[in-house]
Amino acid sequence: MGALGLALGACTPTPPAGEFALPPLPQARDLIEFEAGAGASLRYFVDAASLSVGPDGMVRYTLVARSPEGVENVVHEAMRCASGDYRVHAVGRGAGWAGRETPWQAISGARVQRWRGALQREYFCPQSEPIRSAEEGVRALREGGHPFARGFGR
Repeated sequence: MGALGLALGACTPTPPAGEFALPPLPQARDLIEFEAGAGASLRYFVDAASLSVGPDGMVRYTLVARSPEGVENVVHEAMRCASGDYRVHAVGRGAGWAGRETPWQAISGARVQRWRGALQREYFCPQSEPIRSAEEGVRALREGGHPFARGFGR
C-alpha cells in the first residue's frame, strides 16, 4: 500500500447517507495530468470522469499518483474551498474501493502533500472559491490552471 493509504483501514467505506456515491475506479483515458510543483517525484492525475461539485461547493475527485516505476496510488477525496480542508473518502485497491473515510484535515503546503495545495490554489478553488462545475475543473486541468488563479477576477 502506498503512502496515500497509510492512514486508512481495510474496510469498505460508507459515505454519508444521500451525500454521494463513489465513482468507478479511473480509466487511463480519463486521467488528466497536472503540475504539482517543482521537484515533485511523482506524476499526479485527476480522473475527469470522477470530478464533481456539490450544491454546497464541495469538490470531489479521484487522484492518481504515479511513481517513476509505474506504481500507482488511487484515492477519492473531497475538498472544501472556503475552509481549505480535505478528506479521503476511499483508497483504490485491486478492482474496488477500500478504507475508512478520514476526518477533515487542513490542506498543507508541505512537500509531502503538495498536490492538494496545487489542486486547491490552481485548479479547483481559485481565490478560495469553488469551481462551479466539473466542466470548469476539467478545463482548468487541461489548460494548466484556472484563469482566476492567475489573477483574473470572477
